[in-house]
Amino acid sequence: MLKSPWQPCIPTSATAVPDRPDWLHEVKHDGYRLIVQRDGRLVRLFTRNGHDWSSRFPLIVEAALRNRATSFVLDGEAVLLGVDGRSDFDGLHSRKHDAEVELYAFDILALEGDDLRKLPLHLRKTNLARILARRIDGIHLAPFEQGEIGPDLYRHACLMGLEGIVSKHRDRPYRTGRSKDWIKVKNRKHPAMHRVLDAKMFGRK
Repeated sequence: MLKSPWQPCIPTSATAVPDRPDWLHEVKHDGYRLIVQRDGRLVRLFTRNGHDWSSRFPLIVEAALRNRATSFVLDGEAVLLGVDGRSDFDGLHSRKHDAEVELYAFDILALEGDDLRKLPLHLRKTNLARILARRIDGIHLAPFEQGEIGPDLYRHACLMGLEGIVSKHRDRPYRTGRSKDWIKVKNRKHPAMHRVLDAKMFGRK
């Protein structure tokens, strides 16, 4: 199995969303975490566990190839959007709609040979917005909000039936592995929470 040299940053689970001005907040989409790596005409898609899914989601690969930048590494969530605009995990998991799966990119780790992981998040966001300024179906810039709005954004996400919120400290570098600079607060009524609980129960048997 081909392993990606770019290992993802993993958010720490919490029960409260930060409400301070130096935090950014993103809606958590219900999908698969992906690292998208382009080097010239070669694009590879790696899962959180390092599996190569490059042949699974052609729309994401095509969007990466159509980008004007020829070398980059993106971090994001592969999602299948339903007719209501929300992510459909069951449809994604079924493998029946692989050709329609798109990426919401929320971070950039490298660009044109430069490793950006040591940069603070807000500068990485600037670089990400720059290379995704030209809208191409298959890869979208994940929107975010900043500051004290975090708890209100979380409540609104729950009312809309979304999975939750991921909050990130705007001044921190990108760190591989579990990080307290990224905080994940899930909607406890969302189906994703039940999948986690079922997995834990299954693991005890």
